[in-house]
Amino acid sequence: MIEPVALQSTLETARFWGVVVLLGLGVLFTLVSAVGIVRLPDIYARAHTASQTDTLGAGFALAGVALALGWQHATVYTVLLLFFVFVTNPTAAHAIARSAAETGVEPILGEEPGDETAAADTVADGDADTMPDGDADAAADGGERR
Repeated sequence: MIEPVALQSTLETARFWGVVVLLGLGVLFTLVSAVGIVRLPDIYARAHTASQTDTLGAGFALAGVALALGWQHATVYTVLLLFFVFVTNPTAAHAIARSAAETGVEPILGEEPGDETAAADTVADGDADTMPDGDADAAADGGERR
């Protein structure tokens, strides 16, 4: 016959590791979001990473808290907070991106694969004024900034 104490300790161990995994995923996604906000070039990419990975990070962390609390009254508030985060984070990111678009903020676009010839022509002509900020040193180095 199965001992009730052994079964209870097995469930507590599984619950503990579930909390650890959920909180670890929450920290990982929040870290990815923070790095994305610092490293990405413009407001549109930053709003995208904030709405995606930050929402997932907060979601996993709150799910870990709800699992750690068990069946308590505070768990209901944690689940409601989780729902609130899932609704407001993407909405806020959309509002920020829309405001940027309406005020005329242009996204920073990467170069197309065929655009190397246009950059080479600019450097070959010696036209440093077409480089960003009129950087003559960048024009002399083949268009690369250091």
